[in-house]
Parts: sequence; C-alpha cells; structure tokens
Amino acid sequence: MVKYAIAHASSAPSSAPSSDSSSSTSSPSKGYAATLKAAYASALFDVPLTAAPAPTATQSSGAAAAGSFLHGPALLVSSDGDGSGGRDVAFGGNGIAKFLSLVSPSPGATSGSGGSGSKGGSGRYGPRVDEWLEFERTVLRPSLSSVSSSSPSTSEGKGGGSTKKIAAALTKLDDALSPTTGGGGKGGGTLHLVGNSDTAADVAIVVTLFLASQRIADLLNQYDSVKRYVAAHVTSPKFLAAVTTVDSGILLPTSSSTKGAAATQLDYQTESSQIKAVTTIFTDAIAQAFPDYANVDPVVQKCSSSKFGDYQCNAAMRLFGTMKKDGGKGGGKGGLPDGITSPQDVASSIVTAVENQTTNGHNPVIDSLGINGPGFITCKIQSSYLDHHLNLLLRDGIPKPSPPSSTHVQCLVDFSSPNIAKEMHVGHLRSTIIGESVCRILEFAGHDVARINHVGDWGTQFGMLIQYLREEYPQFAKGEEVNITDLTVFYKNAKKRFDDDEVFKDRSRLNVVELQAGDEECRTIWKILCDISRKEFDKVYERLDVTVTECGESFYNDKIAPVIEEFSTKGLLSVEEGGAKCVWIPDSKFSIPLMVQKSDGGYGYDSTDMAALKYRLFDVGAKRTIYITDYSQADHFKMCFAAAELIGWVEPGVHRLEHIGFGTVQGEDGKRFKTRSGETVRLVDLLDEAVRRQEEGLAERIEANTAGITRDMLHETACALGYGAVKYFDLRRNPT
Repeated sequence: MVKYAIAHASSAPSSAPSSDSSSSTSSPSKGYAATLKAAYASALFDVPLTAAPAPTATQSSGAAAAGSFLHGPALLVSSDGDGSGGRDVAFGGNGIAKFLSLVSPSPGATSGSGGSGSKGGSGRYGPRVDEWLEFERTVLRPSLSSVSSSSPSTSEGKGGGSTKKIAAALTKLDDALSPTTGGGGKGGGTLHLVGNSDTAADVAIVVTLFLASQRIADLLNQYDSVKRYVAAHVTSPKFLAAVTTVDSGILLPTSSSTKGAAATQLDYQTESSQIKAVTTIFTDAIAQAFPDYANVDPVVQKCSSSKFGDYQCNAAMRLFGTMKKDGGKGGGKGGLPDGITSPQDVASSIVTAVENQTTNGHNPVIDSLGINGPGFITCKIQSSYLDHHLNLLLRDGIPKPSPPSSTHVQCLVDFSSPNIAKEMHVGHLRSTIIGESVCRILEFAGHDVARINHVGDWGTQFGMLIQYLREEYPQFAKGEEVNITDLTVFYKNAKKRFDDDEVFKDRSRLNVVELQAGDEECRTIWKILCDISRKEFDKVYERLDVTVTECGESFYNDKIAPVIEEFSTKGLLSVEEGGAKCVWIPDSKFSIPLMVQKSDGGYGYDSTDMAALKYRLFDVGAKRTIYITDYSQADHFKMCFAAAELIGWVEPGVHRLEHIGFGTVQGEDGKRFKTRSGETVRLVDLLDEAVRRQEEGLAERIEANTAGITRDMLHETACALGYGAVKYFDLRRNPT
C-alpha cells in the first residue's frame, strides 16, 4: 500500500503565529505555512499523511537536503509502513497540495468550505489551478511578506508588503470570487477559485490569507467576496483539523537529535550534493559551538555572486536574536554566552568550529571561510572535493531515478520550430537548447518523450516562394534539378518581388489556393523547399546534439475542419461580423478570442494549434504536453489550453498542458527578431564563430604548453567548448 509522509529540513517548522496581533509583527515561518498547506490538502483530498522518520546519522535523505535548500517540507511516497525509505516527489506547500489533489481517491474532493464537492466544474487540476498557485507564490505571498500588524496601511516592507500591492492582489481575488464576475462563479459557486470543488489553488490562497489575516484585517474587511471565502474555509471542520494537526506536532519528525548530539556521520567521499555536505558541516559546527542550540537551521544557500564565495550560512543573526530572547543560558552580558556580544561573534564561533572539523589538517569540503556584513558566513568548496566527485560522475555516470511506475507518463515537448525556406537564426537557438534539455530531463526521469519540431511548413508565404522558383529557375519545368544555395537570400528576394510587383502578388495568392487544393506542381515545389530546409536544419541539430521529430503545420491541415465542427456542435463557436469563426474563453483576462477560421475561410495559428493539441492528447496520448517558445506567446497558449479544457479534451488530474517561456531573443538594435523579415544572424555563423574563438585560444595555450591537449585534438576540443558555451549561456539564466 502506498504511504505518503512529510519530511522536514534540519529544523522543524516553527509554531503557529500568535493570536495576539500586537506581538506578531513578522510573517510566520515558511515551514509552518507549507506544513499547514500540506495538512489542509490532506484533509480536503482524503489522502492520509504521516511524519517521515528523521534520518539517522548514516542515512542519506534527499528530502532533507532539498528541504534544507528550500526551507520547507517535502512529500515522500513509500510502500513502507512508516514512510521510511520513501522517494521525494513534491516540495513545498504548494507542490504537496497539488500532488495530493492529483492522487486523491475521490473524483471530486469534498469541499472543506461547505461546498457540494461536485465532480463538475473544472475539476481539481487544470491550467487555471496552476495560474492561481503561481499568483499565490509570486504576487500574494510577497506582498504580504513584511507588512506590519501594527500599521499595515503604511507598511512598505522590503518584501513588497505595501498597501498598494496587497490591495491589487486582494482586488484580483475579489473579482475572481465575485458571483457576477468571478471564475469560481462561472462554475456555480463563489467559495472556490476554480470550478465547484476545492483545488490546490484554494489550499494555497486560504492558508496564506489565514496566516496574514490579523495583520491585514482592516484591508481584508474591504473585500466582501474574499472575506466570505476565507471565513468559509477557515471555520470548516477540515481546516480546523489541519491547524490542530500541525500545532500538535503530528507531522513533525518522529525522532530528532538531542542537545549536544554527536556530529553527523556523512561520508563526503560518496555524498556528491554540495549543499547537503555544506549544510551538514555548518549544522555540526553550530552544535559544537552552541550545544544549547544544536537543532538550529544553518540556513545555507548559494551565494548570489561567485565573488563572495560558493555558499553562505545565514544563521548567525537569527541565532543571536534567539539567544538574546532566551537569556539566562550563558554567563555573559544579558544572559548571552561568554564572549558573544553581536551576530559577528556568533559567526566567528561557528567559523572556528568549522575549522576544527579537519581531516589531515584540512576540511574535506570547505576550502576557505569569511564573515561579511552583520554575520553572513561565506565559504568556497575544496577543489579536491569537486575533482573527486566529478571523476566519479565521469566514471560511473548519473544513477537514474526509479520513481513509482505510476508516475511514468507519455510526454510531448514542442520546441525549436523554425520556418521552412529560411535558415535557422539565433532567434531559434533558445527554444532549441531549452527544449532539448527539458526532453533529456524527462527521459532521465523515466518518461516517454515525443520530441516534436512544429516547423512552419504551411501558409500564405509558400505562394510567393512557389511563384519565385517558377520564374527564377525555369529549368524546373523541364524536370531539371534546382540548386538553391542560400535559402535566406531566396526568401528575401521572393518577398521583395511580392511587395513590389502586383502581378507577382496575384499569382502568388492563386498558388496558395492551388497548393491547398493539391495541385501537383505546387506540391512538388513545396516538397523541394521543405527538403532543402530540412537538410540545413539537420546540420544545426547535429552540431548541437539535438534530436527532434518533424511534425509541421501541414500535418494538421486536414484535422482543422473536424475541430471547428466539434466546437460548433458543442455550442462553443461564435461567428463574428465578417464570418470569422471564433472561440471566446470565459475569462475576462482575454479580450480577444481564438480565431479558428478566418473570415475568408483560411486557417491561422489558432486553427493549427488547436488541431495539433487535440491530436497530441488523443492520438499521441500525451499526458503532459510542453510548449517552449519566447514569453510573448504565453497568452496565446493559455487561451489554447483554456479552450481545450472548455471543450472537454483535458481530463483533470490526468493531463498537464504547460508553456515554458523565455526572454525574447533580440538583435543589436534591441528589437525582437522577426521570423520572416529583416537581417538576422544565421545560427550556423554563430556556431562557427564560437568554434573559431575557442580554436584561437586553444592554439595559444598549445604553444605555451598549457592546453593539456595536442594539436590534432584542437578542432574537436574547440567544437565541444564552443557549442557548450553557447548552450550554457542560455541554460545558466533563470526563466524570464
């Protein structure tokens, strides 16, 4: 039988915030909030939770390491009776709540807020649930993070807790929960953000507002729908039971280390997680320096800049504050330990304890230590530690995870997607690199992945390309081979003729009709252009070690009409003035519809993407579909996902539709690269330049005898370094 258990980082979540608002001037701990979300989700979705046993001195707990990094709990799935030996499958309160909603044994979760628990509405999962979870994480929670209970209306805290930001967040929620305008109202109720039953979105929003309710009481009273929503949830038996569960410590580790416990026995020769190793070292150092505070979280994180070090321990300031509040435990001034008068003194004692953890005169993991500012302890990792684990990785490879078989799903990743008859330029680079990485991660995790290259091989531009080839390469009509050496020049010349010559333009438009009708000559020219482009694309993919399966726009052409008919049959199609057929998404956020058929009867991106989406869900059987494009297309895909949900293609808890957006690739003028216009830098030229620069640098190092390679290895090494540098440049950045 599958068991679900909560594992915490080295320190347990702090207790609930005091009900006395005058003494609660800071936000409750992230650990407590996340644990309460997990407990509430457990109650709502009928998935029992237990506490995972605390790892012993010799155990390696991925959840504990990740929990320390994220400062929150992790969910473990196990078939063991006590939850030990489980694999971490979700992290943080939102992640755990979402996972529990998906594995709930009941099709429609019983409403903790007094709702019907209906199976109708949008279900427990869908794109809108993800949008609300993201809203809670990136908007609501930061806006509340540092507002003061004593003066919420004037607080402009560092965490973004200004009145304006809170008011904006509450306004969005109030609109969504309003009986007349709200998303919940569309499902028939105003006590849920999505549909008629509780979802992970409700769990996240309710817990966050509950923990901040006293600090923002005056503001909250101004939003009737939000106030009613929160009150209904937090007075429900299931929410009250969740609070009791967390406060009673039921979900805390079943065993913990005692004051002054012996140092954790971690084998640094086999433990490759840097943050886990550093966390263990600082945990032991704090226990040695201050035995009364042996269980304090060392709060280890990566340094924001490498100039400060690799990792930093932020515990000194918090620990000093705790010592001052406790008092009486030490013989120093104010009850502080002897020699401790500031956070810097605490940091200095921790540093000394770390330096005492030596093997043959040096620390096995940490190379150098420093104290910055009020007490931040920074450190660099030993090069010998990195060398050792890198060599092990090269020798043994990365061990593949073995998640439960039920988590293996069919995935589909749509990426790269250049246009036929044009060479790939740097604007295609980011989607290609990120997409390949996403595919490899999913495959590494054991999923089946369809790598789809949705090339632009259909559309009105082919009319002018066909006409230009006919006129510029008359030998084609005689059956002779056509040799187009430069696709970009070919396309630009055709475009210029199309813009300047009305006769050429008219013939081009007729070619489009003939191509779509199946004219043999038009189809032949179209295939020639596709083949030439495909060969050029493959050269780039080979150099970047990218694998894709082409399935372009033309593949879905005969599948569009049935999709339009399906929307019409279900009463979801609106014929607008002029004859355009549209699908309006019932969400005030979208002021324009999806146009599934143009007024002239033609098809556009909306038509093709909806047909492709249905094919992928039903014919490919994709349970998780990911689109990777620049962020400017985010709303388009949200509308497509919402339309698929509206028509019933998406089964809640089964299908996941996601868009991964990245910052727009810009030219030297600071403007976005246009797919079919303007001067662009060819991707092959960029790759050639990366290799050239590496060859120059390596050649100089070979001459100086510092390269570590011979001259016959120069080009191969330069290619590896050059292509790797291009990939790293995009992958090192956070999503924008």
